[in-house]
Amino acid sequence: MEYQRGTVQEVQFESVALGEAVELLVHLPATFSPLYKYSILIAQDGQDYFRLGRIGTLTDELLTKKEIENLIIVGIPYKDTDDRRSKYHPDGDKHVAYLRFLAHELVPWLDREYPTYQMGSTRALAGDSLAGTVALHAALLYPNTFGKVLAQSPYINDALLDVVKKYSGNPPLHIYHSVGNKEDKAELVNGKIADFLSPNRELNSLFSKKPISCQYREFEGGHAWTYWQPDLRAALKELFFR
Repeated sequence: MEYQRGTVQEVQFESVALGEAVELLVHLPATFSPLYKYSILIAQDGQDYFRLGRIGTLTDELLTKKEIENLIIVGIPYKDTDDRRSKYHPDGDKHVAYLRFLAHELVPWLDREYPTYQMGSTRALAGDSLAGTVALHAALLYPNTFGKVLAQSPYINDALLDVVKKYSGNPPLHIYHSVGNKEDKAELVNGKIADFLSPNRELNSLFSKKPISCQYREFEGGHAWTYWQPDLRAALKELFFR
């Protein structure tokens, strides 16, 4: 089956909250038209999701087969590992500013520029590892703005667990949460070994006690795009089932 290929726009967004220009990669479906309404998926680690996750190609396939609803994907690449940590890590010096950028700057701009539903329940945040951490944190702090989360092997610490514990459950969140069954000894980019599996199981247990709709999956594999990429198909269908 021949899939209709969408297009990717490169946009420079001037963020007041961050005090810098933020690069955006905006994937529009092949059938994009201002006459239709679109859900939005905002992916942290944006370049990785497009290049390693091949999320644009996968979305084109699922849209052509009518397996997901109309969807615009917005990827936000990081500049380098220091920039990534400063914005994504709960202790990062730009973390609070990045959360503000997502909720108070990027979303209003997307609603002005594209034919969105302008409803939190149709907006999702995505991220892998530390990018999954900031995606979860933003949705838990701004549940009226972001109603869905795609979190693949997120880094979990006490700060994030505390945010989950304080979440009232109103409005409810819809979360796709996955982690590899070999991530009890995950090898990180800095060469260190960390246990991602146990904290993610603890997070899932916390989610189960909240009025949160959570699809939890432990896939066969470790902490790498080799395993996150195949997991994306189920994630997109779970969050954007037509």
